[in-house]
This record gives sequence, C-alpha cells and structure tokens, in this order.
Amino acid sequence: MSDASADDVTYFVPQLLGAQYTFITQIQNSLHSPYSGPLSLNPRGDHARSHTFGAYFGVPMTSRFAAYLDVEMFRGEAVSHSTGLAGLTNGDVIRGGGGTLGRGAYVARAFLTYDIPLGDKTTKVKRKMDQLPGDQADDRLSFKLGLMAVNDDFDQSRYGNSTRTQFMNWSLFNSPAWDFAADTRGYTVGGLVTYVTGPWTWRYGVYQMPTQANGPNLEGPIGRANGQNAQVTWQHDPKSASVWLLAFQNKARMGIYDDALLRAEETGSVPNIRADDQNGRYKYGAAAGIDVPLADDGDTGLFGRVAWNDGKTESFAFTEADRSASMGVQLAGTEWDRPKDRVAIAFAVNGLSPEHRNYLAAGGSGFTLGDGRLNYSTEQIGEAYYDLAVTSFAFVTADIQLIHNPGYNRDRGPARVVGLRVHLEY
Repeated sequence: MSDASADDVTYFVPQLLGAQYTFITQIQNSLHSPYSGPLSLNPRGDHARSHTFGAYFGVPMTSRFAAYLDVEMFRGEAVSHSTGLAGLTNGDVIRGGGGTLGRGAYVARAFLTYDIPLGDKTTKVKRKMDQLPGDQADDRLSFKLGLMAVNDDFDQSRYGNSTRTQFMNWSLFNSPAWDFAADTRGYTVGGLVTYVTGPWTWRYGVYQMPTQANGPNLEGPIGRANGQNAQVTWQHDPKSASVWLLAFQNKARMGIYDDALLRAEETGSVPNIRADDQNGRYKYGAAAGIDVPLADDGDTGLFGRVAWNDGKTESFAFTEADRSASMGVQLAGTEWDRPKDRVAIAFAVNGLSPEHRNYLAAGGSGFTLGDGRLNYSTEQIGEAYYDLAVTSFAFVTADIQLIHNPGYNRDRGPARVVGLRVHLEY
C-alpha cells in the first residue's frame, strides 16, 4: 500500500494502474483408474482452455488515503472441471468459480487504504496493480478495508505467487493447507492492519467466510463467521532473503469429518460432510515460507513453504489439503542473454488428516475430491515452465506438470498435464 504523495499527483482522479489478459490451454493425459467417483480426475484425459481479463484502477484521495477498484472477467474452464486434485493445475480458474458462476465482468476488489508514516525515510514505489505510484514511508502503519483477496497480503513469495506469470498449480502459488477466507472466486470482505518497522512487517486481518464450503456468498455478521490471519515477515531489504510465519483461525458453519462418519455408520448411508454443518465450528493452522535470492538482482532464487491445519473440520475455502510442503527454484535468462525470460521448477507434497482421509475412504465427497473410496497416499506434484518474454508486455509460457497419487489415491494416476500460457500486461 502506497503513500502517493508526489507533487504532481492529481487527487480524486482515477488512474489506470494496469490491465492484463491471460490465456491458458492444458491437455491432461488418460490415467490408470480402476474406479472413479463423482469428483474424480477424468480418467479418459481432458483438454480445457481459460481466459481472464482484468483492469485495475486507483484513486488518490489525499497523500495518505487511496481507493482501488479491480474489474475482471473469466471465460473457459479447467481440465476435469476443477475436480480430482488438491493441487489443481490451473490457478486462474479460481476466478471463474470452477465453472459454477456467470461469465460476465465482475468487481474483484474494491477497497480503501490509509497510511500513517512513522518516520521520515521513504522509498519511491512504481505504478502496478493495486499500488499507486509515489513515495512510501519505510516505517508505517497501514489500514486496508473492503473487498479484497487475502492472499494478496499473506503467504507472498517472489518466486511462487502468480498463476499468470509463474507456476500454475494451486500447490505452488499459496500454501494449500492454509484455508484462507474466500468466496468461490477467491475474494472476501474484511480489514487488514500492517505495521512495518525496519526489517519487520507485522500483519493482522479478519475477513468474512463463505456460507458453505467453496460457496459464492459470504456469511454475516462477521462475528458469527470469520477468518483471522496473523503474519510476521523478516526481510533486511527488498533484494535480500525473506522469511515469514503465518497463523490462522477460521470460524464458520462447517462440518466435522468424524461426526459425518458416525452419522453415516448409524444410518447405513454415504457420509455427507455438508449435512453436518453447524455454526461456530473452528479450524486453525499455520504456515511458514522462505525466499532466498541468489543472483541477477534476485531474479534467480529459491523458495519454500510448509503448512498444516488441524484437519478435523471440513476444508472450506481454498482446497482440500491439511498438510503441505513445497520448494522450487527460478532462474533468470541472463546467462543466455535473455534477462527477462524465466525458467523454473518446483515440487509439492499435499497430505490429509486421518479424519479427512477416513471420510473420503468411506465414499464421502468434498468440493474438489471424491473417488468413491481411497487408497491413501500423499499427492505429489512436480511442475516446470519456461516463460519467454516476447516483448516488455507479452509473455508465452510452456508448462508441464506431473502428479502422482491424484486426489491422494495411489490406485489412480499418475497424471500428466502439458500447458501453454499467453499473458499480456500493461
């Protein structure tokens, strides 16, 4: 969040901060599948395309106060209709709601920011999405309120953060076991406080939860259902290594896996976690991450994440994972005279709690998983891509993903997905 205080700023005049278009096409191979359920990865293979469009605006109200508005549109779908995996292969489909929402333009973000400088030292910040250009106080207290994406501010990695320019798999742009508050498109309403002092950044945010797992509507009032997140980050300077630790707690109308299983045993039916939903249920967990720049002004570097949640209540907002770990490396093309190109490779492992795996093994379904039964093993994902900078505003990416034990089921797979991405940005 910036303090746009340059002398030439015209207040109350909207500024176009950025625009983008991203096209992704992916082909999934056929896979070994002795059985499948209502939410299995398609055993016959699949081919899907997606398109996202976005325009991002900012309005400087005063030297400290600003308003932002983002408008986006999604068309298309993901392979297997965004089911059968915790680490889904196309991160952009989160904006389409997995094919359950309309295809017209929608407001993605609409929020206000207010910065209080806590010192005289400032740094020039450039225009970019959700950031007005100007002078930003190095030490500051900042406030953010409105419609936003929680993962814009938490669990941020320089090398694994954007599905439109970096890794596409859900397991690599955030920690999958961090079940952050969001509606079906990935947005929510809430507030954030950020305190920056020296190398330390402290954040706390509270946000509305959806009314049901992966649902399009948000629960209110916020006291009845909310997601709370707290994170501390240490980074000596913008080009040095960074380390962060995040803790979260969700309160919502959620089901408990063991209760759903018990009810199914008593009635002789298939367990249904949604039928056990009750207000006032809690889920809690933690995540940690590290970025290590190595060369090329930080464009070459390593990253890693780990996360855990208690796994007793249903996965509710992001994806179905209760434990996760990932690590990867990004190389800039400087060594082969292509400094704007990027080549990267990463690996991720996702796991389930005993309660969650027992529920799926008994035939239960979540919102992305449901093979009808389960021979449990961790879901293991590898992704590699080459991002070619055609011009300063156009990028073409070749991508491949290999997934062992899709949906945590060693009876199925492996799955291979090859993809091509075209990204245009202003």
